[in-house]
Amino acid sequence: MTTELPVIPHWIDGARTASTSGRTAPVYNPATGRVVREVALADQAEIDAAIASAQAGFETWSALSIARRQSVIFKFRELLVARKPELAAIVTEEHGKVLSDAMGEIARGQEVVELATGFPHLIKGGFSENVSTGIDVYTLKQPLGVVGVISPFNFPVMVPMWFFPIAIAAGNAVILKPSEKDPSAAIWMAELWKEAGLPDGVFTVLNGDKLAVDGLLHAPEVQSISFVGSTPIAQYIYETAAKNGKRVQALGGAKNHMLVLPDADLDLVADQAINAGYGAAGERCMALSVVLAVEPVADELVAKIEARIADLRVGNGAGGEDGEPDLGPLITGAHRDKVKGYVDIAEADGGRIVVDGRDYRVDGHEDGFFFGPTLIDHLSLDSRAYTEEIFGPVLQVVRVQTFDEGVQLINSGQFGNGTAIFTNDGGAARRFQHEIHVGMVGINVPIPVPVAYHSFGGWKASLFGDAKAYGVQGFDFFTREKAITSRWLDPATHGGINLGFPQND
Repeated sequence: MTTELPVIPHWIDGARTASTSGRTAPVYNPATGRVVREVALADQAEIDAAIASAQAGFETWSALSIARRQSVIFKFRELLVARKPELAAIVTEEHGKVLSDAMGEIARGQEVVELATGFPHLIKGGFSENVSTGIDVYTLKQPLGVVGVISPFNFPVMVPMWFFPIAIAAGNAVILKPSEKDPSAAIWMAELWKEAGLPDGVFTVLNGDKLAVDGLLHAPEVQSISFVGSTPIAQYIYETAAKNGKRVQALGGAKNHMLVLPDADLDLVADQAINAGYGAAGERCMALSVVLAVEPVADELVAKIEARIADLRVGNGAGGEDGEPDLGPLITGAHRDKVKGYVDIAEADGGRIVVDGRDYRVDGHEDGFFFGPTLIDHLSLDSRAYTEEIFGPVLQVVRVQTFDEGVQLINSGQFGNGTAIFTNDGGAARRFQHEIHVGMVGINVPIPVPVAYHSFGGWKASLFGDAKAYGVQGFDFFTREKAITSRWLDPATHGGINLGFPQND
């Protein structure tokens, strides 16, 4: 006898909405390798219903006062703070990351919620009095309308929160299309918005696959698209949405390098390489992939990293009798096999596998999607394992002879998301931050993700579109400016008909 699995529904018109499409996808617990539930995959009728609901929600929400909108966002923040452990447990079950990492993800998303509570200051217009005799000019910032957010599996809470708190604060209605691999967090957040008093239709969750994505990209009612994912999909999202007249911010992939100068504290470097390379099992676009070691420090640094890897524990992210592990599993078996394939490529191309995680097994979780921390030395720059994003717990070491060689290597890559330099030389660090062609730079900081009141985004093939995520650029993205030129005539000084331009006499 088979047990019917629960199906994760959509969230439309302020309520869980069962799908009638007849299409579903499996949702796994990556630690056990078992399907724990299914998720609905929307058809065109459900896409249309979600958009219609969001349009109605926008008309209600955008007409409310700033004070009323602000109170709802404050309430959402209050509820989120009180109930974060609930949400973290959902993330860990469907994504696999350890609970402390899930809590950290929520905390970083919460930063954007807190930025959004102060939105009245960030959507103010400007006013210029008497620009010409009796004429004033002022600007208004108004919401776009219905906006789409398409988020990835690796941060099912934080990445949507890069966008929807700001979009909602600015007066828009949001349709979130979460990853079908871990969609339950999106429904949980929708219920929290409902409890906070957000009107129905302002926050919609549309579960689905490419059909749902394309439905948002082509719908004329959807005014903008925000996306995070791989570079090929980001480019597709950008080109398709832009062709349909939408604003787009599409954040793509990465291959992040850490340049280590000979004067650096190698114990600090080794610690931070472990944190940045293996945290979240390497499934993050700001993960550190490549250590560029300026000789003669490579041998010593590799030995220090190898020693630290020996102490890392891989296991069920939810923890157990032995406490919480350092790394959880990868998201799916297919992704684990893809990561393994890159290590195979590196080895075939002459790389030395210092620590091999390809056959990692966790007792009691033999069917889980686990991959052990892996360290590769002497990697060929021509190898696909070097040039392409791996998105797993694989750290690579490349040896260079000079600072200039390291900078040139970073700048020659197709990506420009994040990078870091480790040194005690302030002049070298200042030169690095000026010369490097990367959007986010760390100086003795391995994962330079900006705080919420700055903005997140890379250069080159790591970002397509109009604006970076969150910060002031986020508010600019989710509003459009209207300039108004005004004159109130004084009957006593009316000058009669004049067909020319205003003069400043």
